[in-house]
Amino acid sequence: MALSPNINIMIKAAEKAGRSLVRDFGEVEQLQVSRKGPGDFVSAADHRAEEIIFNELSRARPDFGFIMEERGKAGNPKADSFFIVDPLDGTGNFLHGIPHWCVSIGLEEKGEVTAGIIYDPVRDETFRAEKGKGAFMKNKRLRVSGRTTMDSAMFATGQPSREKGRQELFMREYEAVLTHSLGIRRFGAAALDLAYVAAGRFEGFWERGLKAWDMAAGYIIVKESGGIVTDIEGRKSPIHESNVLAANTDLYDDLKKILNAAKQEKDAA
Repeated sequence: MALSPNINIMIKAAEKAGRSLVRDFGEVEQLQVSRKGPGDFVSAADHRAEEIIFNELSRARPDFGFIMEERGKAGNPKADSFFIVDPLDGTGNFLHGIPHWCVSIGLEEKGEVTAGIIYDPVRDETFRAEKGKGAFMKNKRLRVSGRTTMDSAMFATGQPSREKGRQELFMREYEAVLTHSLGIRRFGAAALDLAYVAAGRFEGFWERGLKAWDMAAGYIIVKESGGIVTDIEGRKSPIHESNVLAANTDLYDDLKKILNAAKQEKDAA
């Protein structure tokens, strides 16, 4: 299936930014780093990659808007179409020399995410999807896992900010899911966690405290691979919420029930 012009330019922008990030990753100890908040860092590498993506996409689509992790909203403020960009998802891993991070670009048109690209430069894996056209890694069709039982399922999650209430809820959720499943992994890059759900490497993923740029590309990639993606309560699209739940169709309800029961227990405590 031929790629659309939009997904083509998104891939090219992500790959160009990825090459810059790989160069910076080789000299990570020399990078200028600043703190955005507790446990939240930004480096010169983030800024360089975001500038590359913005320049590439705005040149090709000058009428589009942007929602970007570092520069916020940019481009055409009245646009119906927005690129949602995380130039470096997994900054903490990147700054510690851990080779697990990616570039994530989603496309939202008239309030709906219609395309997404997640590029892992270290493994040279490109996950992509367009609405109604399926999800792919390079030319291989992606499908969510076919596992149907919790005790055979591997899940992923991310740790929220250090606020006491969020940490307490996270630990309750973690323990509850761990009790029912084969195991949980915390790899530190939400976009890649979602891509791995789409590829069948994880049966599901949940995390609180996220932003649109963490989820936009992964959202459409999981959906187009046959998975279910909502907020943790299961009510709506997570893109402009602060949490996400993604899983294969067999285990989505089980994971949702476990997570919501953990929250009810925490609220009642």
